[in-house]
Amino acid sequence: MKRESTSNTKPPSGGWSRRSVLASGTATAGLAALTQFTGALAKPTTTGKETAVQPKAFVYTEVQISVPFADAPWRDISEKIRKQPGFLNKTWLSGLGNNSLGGFYAFDSIENALRFVTVYFPTEPRAFGTAHNTRVFDAEVVAEASLDLSSPHFGAKPGRAPGAFVYTEVQVSVPFDKAPWRDRNPVLRKTPGLIAKTWLSGLNTNTIGGIDAFDTVENARAFAVDAFPETAARMNAAFYTRLFDASVTEEASKLLNSPYYA
Repeated sequence: MKRESTSNTKPPSGGWSRRSVLASGTATAGLAALTQFTGALAKPTTTGKETAVQPKAFVYTEVQISVPFADAPWRDISEKIRKQPGFLNKTWLSGLGNNSLGGFYAFDSIENALRFVTVYFPTEPRAFGTAHNTRVFDAEVVAEASLDLSSPHFGAKPGRAPGAFVYTEVQVSVPFDKAPWRDRNPVLRKTPGLIAKTWLSGLNTNTIGGIDAFDTVENARAFAVDAFPETAARMNAAFYTRLFDASVTEEASKLLNSPYYA
């Protein structure tokens, strides 16, 4: 499958380098701002171990519905999801303040992830009669960066169960291997309450984002509402953030082998 960026940014003569990415264009130059926010806590612990099956793709979903998670038909949905080709695991998501219903999935291939979002998943929100949002991400390109921030999707073991999740996506288009994640990760380790981060790189779009696990809703809210928007502003880019209550979805996530509870 051919993967192409939708960006209009053209590489400089001689090709891309980390220096040229940080110095060129409003989208790419803004990535330097990723390294400017400072937090307060120490580096999350990683084990360095790898999972038996490494994910090749991630899928993010959110359905435009408002239902307390306890009232959602998650058991029936979970049984259907576990039968999908290439499915590895899912972390259920319940929107804080609006009770939206969603999830973060790992798949064994991009092809199976695409099949999931185009063939199976639309049937779920169709049953509710509502719109939905899906995103597909290339997991292979973010493996090293994510493991460096204790991502359980690549074998790290979080020190505790999460109290909240934050989803972020920035409207830039930069191949992940050109992004300054090595500079950004030491900054993120100091973010109050951060347990683990899985970096995200948009399939075909090269958007940059993440699914971040926090110890409490309060710390997650501070990151989503205060810290991250400041970073996006320095990048001169629009962004998308969502905040989820992890406590109400723990049982359902465990049923679908979420690595946050392994």
